[in-house]
Amino acid sequence: MKKPKRKLTPEERREHAEYRRMVKERAPRSRTGLRALLAFVTGGAICCLGQLIGDIGELLWGLDTAQRGSFTSVTLIFIASLLTGLGVYDKIGRVAGAGSVVPITGFSNSITAPAMEHRSEGIVTGVCAQLFSIAGPVLVFGITASVIVGLIAWIVSLL
Repeated sequence: MKKPKRKLTPEERREHAEYRRMVKERAPRSRTGLRALLAFVTGGAICCLGQLIGDIGELLWGLDTAQRGSFTSVTLIFIASLLTGLGVYDKIGRVAGAGSVVPITGFSNSITAPAMEHRSEGIVTGVCAQLFSIAGPVLVFGITASVIVGLIAWIVSLL
């Protein structure tokens, strides 16, 4: 059972109001709306770039739908890896937030960034050893989940 709240005295109400005013003045303003807009615009721009790359592949080389998708994915992965190596993608990520992480370019960045960070340790012990340090668990869990779902679907189809 809840205890009933006691009424505040006029002095306590003034102190409480003063405290709320101070908190409101000093608390940082929420930037969630702006950050969401930047993420949306950046993610959309990356997707538009992907569409443009696919269209160029179709126009210049007559790629069919499957080839076009592969060409677009490989090109976006290359661009994101290059920008990560040049230090540009991290700057985009600071501004764009999740908008730069969600598309395939974010996956490319998550593989390239640790490898670049450890390149001074050598090709094998640095780059190759760190290549999948961030993306590895994502791949393992994604592949495992897809196998489990596939097995469940297969079992259900037998029933």
